[in-house]
Amino acid sequence: MSKIFVDQVDPKTATTLTLGTSGDTISIPAGVTIANSGTDTGFGDAFSVTDITGQTALDEVPATTDEAVISDGGVLKRVDFNYIMNEPCFLSYKTANSTFADATFTTLVNATMVQNSGTCYDTSNGRFTCPAGQGGSYYMYGSFRINNYDPNICRARFNVNGSSLGHSEQETVPDGSVSGRHPSMMISMIMNLSATDYVEFQGYQGSGSSDTIFQSVFGGFKIR
Repeated sequence: MSKIFVDQVDPKTATTLTLGTSGDTISIPAGVTIANSGTDTGFGDAFSVTDITGQTALDEVPATTDEAVISDGGVLKRVDFNYIMNEPCFLSYKTANSTFADATFTTLVNATMVQNSGTCYDTSNGRFTCPAGQGGSYYMYGSFRINNYDPNICRARFNVNGSSLGHSEQETVPDGSVSGRHPSMMISMIMNLSATDYVEFQGYQGSGSSDTIFQSVFGGFKIR
């Protein structure tokens, strides 16, 4: 086997340098590094697990900062799982009574959390705030049960940045006497939020005097 010791190989006349002919094998020994500062073509867009340094299986739920490799139009890129999980997500509730003034929308402030990723829900004021970098479409839902519902109007809605999301408002009126029962008021909505937007869940009753509600729930998660 002969060796050629040179620092650079250029084509003699054409602009393409060909190494070998069909059927030949070009061997690159262990310890050799190929540094490419140009454009690679003809290698295809696919890649196999052998192209990835870490081949150990992940046997738990990925963290939001874990990364996956995807092909973006043929270009391999890393993406945080944070962008493909349904997060932020939260679920809050309150089993004790809350008082609703007559004919007034009241914000439900739930102090107990089942889930609160990123601490986006504030238990002091009942607000979910969209964090930086997490703008997008969200699914929100809320419910509560009302006392002394005989026969009074009941409403629920979402507020975004202090203003009513009008198309979210729902209303119910009992048909006949439901004395001694505690019906539920439930709403859900898909909404588009930007960073710093905040959402509140509000309820309303029109009995002619103050009334109480209980078992309030407010939750939601990012869709995409």
